[in-house]
Amino acid sequence: MSGTDDNAIVAARNFVASLPHCRALGIVVEAAGDGVATLSMPYSEALIGDPGTGVIHSGAISALMDTSGGVAVLSHSTGAAMTATMDLRIDYMRAAEPGGRIMARAHCHHVTRSVAFVRAEAFDEMPGSGPVAVANGAFALERASDP
Repeated sequence: MSGTDDNAIVAARNFVASLPHCRALGIVVEAAGDGVATLSMPYSEALIGDPGTGVIHSGAISALMDTSGGVAVLSHSTGAAMTATMDLRIDYMRAAEPGGRIMARAHCHHVTRSVAFVRAEAFDEMPGSGPVAVANGAFALERASDP
């Protein structure tokens, strides 16, 4: 992936590892750098929201997309040291295909003094089927140099 940075990946992996819900969901950092992050979550029967279909619960997808947004903010060149979700709107387009992992790719596209704006998409492993969900979010940020 263009923009992937080894330091950003290490920082992103440390960030994700520090979040108990990410560990519980099995979220993994695939790539990070230049305000872009790609994270994945494996399929797990523990995350099924509809036992009749085997579809993953939307809350797990929400957590994946939210975390990918936070990692995108932290990997942006403006140097955010900390971030917190202020607002996140997720539109679910379709159910994820049961049995496969889900990937979320987030892009931090605009940063002000204290707020970062992110767009994200989540996909499953079904080729050509379009996104599972799309998101837009605003994240508070604190830079290392802020008082």
